[in-house]
Amino acid sequence: MNLRQMLYFCEVVDAGGGSAAAKRLFIAPTAISAQLALLEQNLGGELFDRTTRPMQLTSLGKFFYPRAKELLNQASRLEQESKQVASGSGGWLGIGFIRSTLFSLLPSVIKNYRVQHPEVHLDLVEILSEYQEERLRQHRIDVGIARFIGMFERHADMDYEVIINDPFMVALPIDHPLAKQDIFPIRAFNQIPFILYPKDARSPFGQKILSHLEEKGVRPSVTHDAIEIHTALALVGAGLGGTLVSGSIALNNRRDVVFLPVDGIEISTTLVAVTRKGEENPLSDNFISMLISNAEEEMH
Repeated sequence: MNLRQMLYFCEVVDAGGGSAAAKRLFIAPTAISAQLALLEQNLGGELFDRTTRPMQLTSLGKFFYPRAKELLNQASRLEQESKQVASGSGGWLGIGFIRSTLFSLLPSVIKNYRVQHPEVHLDLVEILSEYQEERLRQHRIDVGIARFIGMFERHADMDYEVIINDPFMVALPIDHPLAKQDIFPIRAFNQIPFILYPKDARSPFGQKILSHLEEKGVRPSVTHDAIEIHTALALVGAGLGGTLVSGSIALNNRRDVVFLPVDGIEISTTLVAVTRKGEENPLSDNFISMLISNAEEEMH
């Protein structure tokens, strides 16, 4: 099976028959028939019911047609974007991001970047921090936007640029009695259910939070493990407990949650841009510069 065979098949469907498709493609009808026969042989079934006039798609044909069209569209986009990259008139930039940045930096940076670089295709992929370096090595992304607590492991084949140092804040239900205070005392975590996130075996984020609280003599009761921060904040908004989040998240977030500084906490998060070491990429350099500039503006 190849793209030519899929193209011929889709043209026959779109044109309503082999002869009409041949005219649109400027080829002989026999060439289409030969390629369709090879395609059906490869798939192990007939795509058209040839006993009807005009021919109708079989169940296999109905299954195959939309998927073949999607593949052809993807191939066309790939060819176009590759030609733009080769000619220097365009580009492709893969961005791996953590969900918390959707609450703060990422939307405005993407908007501004697209205005400045309308010819660049941004491929945005949500990935937890612990998986981003793997995707970078596979060249699936060009920039990883990761968040770490305290010291983190820096691999020799990666470059790390700090976007912002982001202190923790507590997230509480808006009607919680402690939400009326100006500062949340760290020991108050002993009094409220704690919502932990993200729920992923490779992420130490939540356990690092609990370890620090224990160092401060605080042992909260973890009542919910949320898959990601969006779910955690929804649970907070529903009145099921509280959690700790990075301060930048509080800037554009839920109306049923109150965010307060925490008295006594001595850890913070660091938002980091991760790239492949030694690789020059003006597109990613500019994107990272915009991230840093935007972070400084929002936090001051």
